[in-house]
Amino acid sequence: MNRCDVLIIGAGPTGLVLALWLSKLGIKVRIVDKTAAPGTTSRALAVQARTLELYRQLDLTEAILEQGHQVPAANLWVKGEAAARLPFSAIGSDLTPYPFLHIYPQDQHEQLLIERLQRFGVEVERQTELLGLSQDAEGVTARLRDADGVEQVCEADYLGGCDGARSTVRKALGIGFPGGTYEQVFYVADVDGAGPAFNGELHVDLDEADFLAVFPLAGNGRARLIGTVRDERAEHPEHLSFEDVSRRAMEHLKVEVTRVNWFSTYRVHHRVAEQFSRGRVLLLGDAAHVHSPAGGQGMNTGIGDAINLAWKLAAVLQGAATQTLLDTYEIERSAFARRLVSTTDQVFNFVTADGRLATLVRTRVAPLLIPRVAAFKAARELLFRTVSQITLNYRDMPLSVGCAGQVHGGERMPWVSDGGHDNYAGLARLCWQVQVYGAASGSLVAWCAERGMPLEVFEWCDAHARSGLQLDGVYLLRPDSYVALAQVGAGPQVLEDYFSARGMRGY
Repeated sequence: MNRCDVLIIGAGPTGLVLALWLSKLGIKVRIVDKTAAPGTTSRALAVQARTLELYRQLDLTEAILEQGHQVPAANLWVKGEAAARLPFSAIGSDLTPYPFLHIYPQDQHEQLLIERLQRFGVEVERQTELLGLSQDAEGVTARLRDADGVEQVCEADYLGGCDGARSTVRKALGIGFPGGTYEQVFYVADVDGAGPAFNGELHVDLDEADFLAVFPLAGNGRARLIGTVRDERAEHPEHLSFEDVSRRAMEHLKVEVTRVNWFSTYRVHHRVAEQFSRGRVLLLGDAAHVHSPAGGQGMNTGIGDAINLAWKLAAVLQGAATQTLLDTYEIERSAFARRLVSTTDQVFNFVTADGRLATLVRTRVAPLLIPRVAAFKAARELLFRTVSQITLNYRDMPLSVGCAGQVHGGERMPWVSDGGHDNYAGLARLCWQVQVYGAASGSLVAWCAERGMPLEVFEWCDAHARSGLQLDGVYLLRPDSYVALAQVGAGPQVLEDYFSARGMRGY
């Protein structure tokens, strides 16, 4: 076990997904974590629609849907009364198979990933700590200390740093982590209780300067409270108890708590690493970016990092691409991380800002304006696309080429389900593939067959046009199901040129 293809430091959701994806692609991995056991608290909750779409490639989606809780709507409260309700199903039902916010606590999430990883014969090595690393053109050498205190050396072709905001990997590389820390202290409490906010939906209080939200958990009368503490109580958060922060929840959202199952306080940073990779070492998840919990984006973004990187590492290790392919990981994911930090900063600052004007906007203007804006289909879709991460794209980046209809290279393939024909069914495959909407040329059919590249030809229909696809559009899809190339009537030479220009082969 002292030699592997990819050594992964950190066994949270990001590291586990990276290990699982690579294992399914036939890559030998080793994953270590300095903790003694997986987490036993729920921590991150939200699994966004785009993550559920991508999880079909690992056959995880159905298990998560069965075990979690679908949140059908979000509610905004002002002065102790519900002011607006935004149903997710009315927004995203024609955009994704999963038009909802899905609650699946991180401890359960990690346990599912661990069990699936065990099917590949891979176990998380607990109480194993990274002491240091070095690298050269041939690979990475890591010094580890195991549970018995024994030091060992592990050699790997690549190393994935998935070890959180205080990443040992990032510090060993000397990569800066600029940003800042929110002045507010957050608290989180998983509770049993009752009241109108325990109806299985998301509830957010817009009053005053403290943020307060109620996230439903699976089971009747269970929820998570997330709030901020601003006054003198924030000076010593380690001394806070639930009794110190519960009054606002009781009064503003009419929450009646009967039992507190977990309570914790913490501060949140907003930072993005100066680099996401150096040589053969790559940073993922919180090791590369941290931000406010607004929108439930953090865990999903780390999982997205892992999915983006896994197929690229596999292609390089299996000789299907040159090492330059790995440069696109940082290009694609760092751009998204910086946009995300900026967006969540703006949202968080809106719901927590001080001052009379800020309070007026939150408590008077927003409750009136949000329902009116939400009445417009385009506004509802923009909100849902952003939070669900289905709008995430890699347009105008090295692996993204062309346009057919409204779909550009680098974008997520629009989901179309018409007459029982779901164009996402084939996207469960972990490989390059081609979709054609209309007619495919005989030469393209022969080229795909010769190379063993899956080709799906969909009979053109109105639903395709409504989704922005183009008649006779040819869409080359990456192994992570994003569109690599889009062109009307593209033939074999176009696809050959795409791969050769990037030092890749798609088969």
